[in-house]
Order: sequence, then structure tokens, then C-alpha cells
Amino acid sequence: MMIQAISGELGMIERLQRSEFSGYVHSVFDKTINVMCLENGELYTLACHRVDNAPNTLVIDVNSFGELGINMNDSVQVAHNRINIGSKLVIAMDHAKLWESIVPSYPTDVELLKKNVAKMNRHMDMHGTRGGMKKPLPSHRMFEEAVSSMLLERSEMLLTALLRHEMSTAFDMAVRLVGLGPGLTPSGDDFLVGLFTIFNMPNSPCSEWTDFSARVVQEAQGLTNEISYMAMKKASLGRVRESILGLLHALIAGSQEELLLALDRVLNIGSSSGTDIATGLVRGLEINIHRGGKICLPKLSSNKARILIPYR
Repeated sequence: MMIQAISGELGMIERLQRSEFSGYVHSVFDKTINVMCLENGELYTLACHRVDNAPNTLVIDVNSFGELGINMNDSVQVAHNRINIGSKLVIAMDHAKLWESIVPSYPTDVELLKKNVAKMNRHMDMHGTRGGMKKPLPSHRMFEEAVSSMLLERSEMLLTALLRHEMSTAFDMAVRLVGLGPGLTPSGDDFLVGLFTIFNMPNSPCSEWTDFSARVVQEAQGLTNEISYMAMKKASLGRVRESILGLLHALIAGSQEELLLALDRVLNIGSSSGTDIATGLVRGLEINIHRGGKICLPKLSSNKARILIPYR
């Protein structure tokens, strides 16, 4: 069977076109297939047309992968602008539209951003998915409540330490978020994806922390699954999925309607992943607003300290 590629990340398509790519099917889901590249050890994703563009991703003209008979460990070879998955599927890349992840610049006038951040927080309070970075309702599920409490505590400690330039504490808290929480991509990882994206906004007050993101990612390898690790790794380089970039653009310059439409697209990612990513984005923007205001903060005095960030 031959299927046409609709679009793909620029870097992925360039790699596939310039080299003899070889690998194997790492994992198979209804909407995506992940392929492990033997040359560089990175995961590449083949996504159905219901999925938005993303790093290391090729969107192809198929509704679902469930009926194609593709299995884990099937061989994957690329030659002559074709991806061959065993003898089961050939993907043609001749007419694929190129897509590139470009994080928008932090605005010089933040007044609209402040208003949109407040709107985003209110919408997430009402419509975000509970159980990860958004605390679950009280229930008999003590383990779920305990994990959520740890996520909130460590994320707040991370942000507090960053704002106080206590980088050793910040690094420890970030690493302790890795792999923590429910989902295929754990909530702590998704939160860091959102946060690292904000650090990569050109001209942002927090842009100096991109090296910090890279150090956390280096430490994170082996602490979470390969799919989630790749998402964090790419986010630390400013490479995230199209819906996340759309939300950033709406936060910076969008109307209320544009903001809520873009936010709902992100909130619909995975089970709680969208809410967890959006929480990382909004918290990152809040500390940018803090730093842009040149607010001085006292030294962190205890592991229970919290900082209340405005515009929530």
C-alpha cells in the first residue's frame, strides 16, 4: 500500500532526503507510529491527518493506523524519497508541505499578554483536565491526590528558585518532575515542555534559561519513557507542535475568541497532557512578566516556600 505524506517538519524531511535512514517501529497507536532511527537514536513520528504538525513528525493521508497491520519492530527504510515499513506500507514524500517550528518573540508591550494570561487561567480553571498539574477533586484515590500534590509542590519550588536565581534548587526540582504523574507522557514532563517553550521565546526575560533546559534534558534521559523524553528534548530547543505555537501567537496578539479556540486545541491534547503543557506555558509567561517588571525577591528560606505570581 502506498500513502502520500501531507506535511512534515522541515528538519525531518531534509534528513530523510539526504541520508539512507534506517530504523524500526518503536510503538504503534491509533493516531501515530513512532520510529526509532538507528543512526542518531531519535524517535520520528508518522501521524494521521487528525494530528497537527510537530517536531520529527510526518503527517500522512490516513485516518488511523489501527488497520494497517503494522507491528512493533517492523523494519523501516528510506530511499528515493519513500519510507518503506517492511512490505506493508510505502509513504511517498514528493508533495509533502514543509513545516517549521518557530517560537514567536516575546512582546515589547505586555499589556495584552497580561490580560490574555488572566483569561487563559480562568478558562483552564473551568475546562482543564484534573489529575495532573490541575489538582483532582477530593476522592478516595489517595495515590492520585498525593502525586498531584507532589507535582504542584515541585513545580512551584522550581519557579520560585528560578526567580530567586537559586539554580541548584531549580535544577533539582525540575529533574524531580521528570517522569512524575499519569499518562503516556507524564504530567511533570508535559509541564516542562510548556515551560521550556517559553524559555525559547526570543527577547524574553527568561531566554537566558535555555541552557538550564538543556541541562535538565540531559539529566532526564532514562528517567522517563523515550516518547516523553523526545518531547522535552525538542521543547528545550524551541521545537514544539503547531497547536502550542498557535496558542502562543494568540496569547501575544489574539482576540478573546482566537485565544480560547487556540487554548482548547491544546487542552484537547491527550488525556491530561494538554492541560499540563498549558500550565507550563502560562507559568512560564507569568515569570517572564515578573522578571520584565524587575521585581526583587528574597532568598528562598525553606523547602515549603511559595511565590504568588500575579495575573492569575
